Order: sequence, then structure tokens, then C-alpha cells
Amino acid sequence: MDNLSENINETIKYINELEDFFDGKLGEVQKKAYADNIPAIPKETAKFLSVILSIKRPKNVLEIGTATGFSASLISRYLAEDGRITTIDRYEIMLNSAKKTFGFMGIEDKVTVLEGDAAEILPTLTGKYDFIFLDAAKGQYIYFLPYIEKLLDVGGILIADDIFQGGNISQSRYEIPRRQRTIHSRMRAFLWEICHSDVFETALIPIGDGIAFCHKVKEAKEE
Repeated sequence: MDNLSENINETIKYINELEDFFDGKLGEVQKKAYADNIPAIPKETAKFLSVILSIKRPKNVLEIGTATGFSASLISRYLAEDGRITTIDRYEIMLNSAKKTFGFMGIEDKVTVLEGDAAEILPTLTGKYDFIFLDAAKGQYIYFLPYIEKLLDVGGILIADDIFQGGNISQSRYEIPRRQRTIHSRMRAFLWEICHSDVFETALIPIGDGIAFCHKVKEAKEE
């Protein structure tokens, strides 16, 4: 490990020591997820999200990738009055855990759970969303993007999580193990598209395993 990587890791460690867990039931869910090594957005990403959400105060949120419900529970804290979250996941074990989390948090009335493959569900959605959180199968991001562009309202925000592939995203595909090359190439295609799109203003931010912060500035041109 080079000095830069060591410094980054130490900085993230310092940030995590500096920042508190969330308070109340959300903090309990967060601590349990980390203690049990359950998939959940890392502490620094969660805090970044909380700041953006506290500014945006979204009314209609779409989450692609429910996991165990921590991120939706976090988002629920910052919804506008009468705001709602629609969340999609295909894995029964995750959905069962998420539903328990939503019950514990007392937010069942704010969350609509869509069970199934996002690739099949996204084309059926017709509403507009002012905030989309993408944290699903990384190899599918590029295929979800056209639907996200249509579903996200102008002025809305897209946050895509885990975009750096454990730090391997900058490497040549030939340096990547063969079994990981498809996901690697698809993620690079996704990053190229959002960084060169005239629909989004995009920043790639190196916290957690990397997030893409995209602000939709206009509608895509009809083909």
C-alpha cells in the first residue's frame, strides 16, 4: 500500500471516529448493521447523504436496491411533508429484513416496497421523483440509466453508490480478474455516460467505495 492509500484510509478512519452514529432508532439500526456485518452504506456515505437530504428535503424518492432498509430509513428522516419512498429489491431475504426495519422505525406508511427485478419494474414506473438512490447490482447501472433519466425530475438528484469497485475502477480491464471484467466495463460505461451527459451535472466523490452525485439540469432530447 502506497503512502497516498494509507493517508486516505487513515483520514476515513479519523472521519468515522469524529462523527457520531445517528441518534434514536436509526442509530440502533445503523449500529446493528455494522456490528453484524450486514450490507449497509458506510458511515461517511450515510453522513454525506444526510447533509444532501437535509438541503433537498425530497418529496418523492426512488431507491433501487433496498438491502436491509437502513438507507431508506435514513432517507425517511429528511422527507418533505407527505413525502414517500418507493424502494425496489428482488431478494426475499433482504426484503424480509427491510420490512422488519421499517416496522421497527415506524415508517411503513412512508415506504412502498416493490418486489422484483428492477430491470423489469423500472420501465413500468410513470411518476416523477426528485431524489433517486441507486445501490443495486453494479453491472446493471448502465442499463438502469435511461429509465432513471426519464423518472428523475429536472432539479432532482441521483446518488449512485459503490462506483469505484473496491478501487479497481481506474485499472485496465486486463488487470481485472476475468470473472469481474463484465461488471468493471459496465461500470466504466456508466461513469462515462453520466460524466459526459448534458442531462446531468455530475461529480464523482471518493467516500465509501465512491459515489456519483448527479444533478439533473434538463430533460434528455427525444430521439
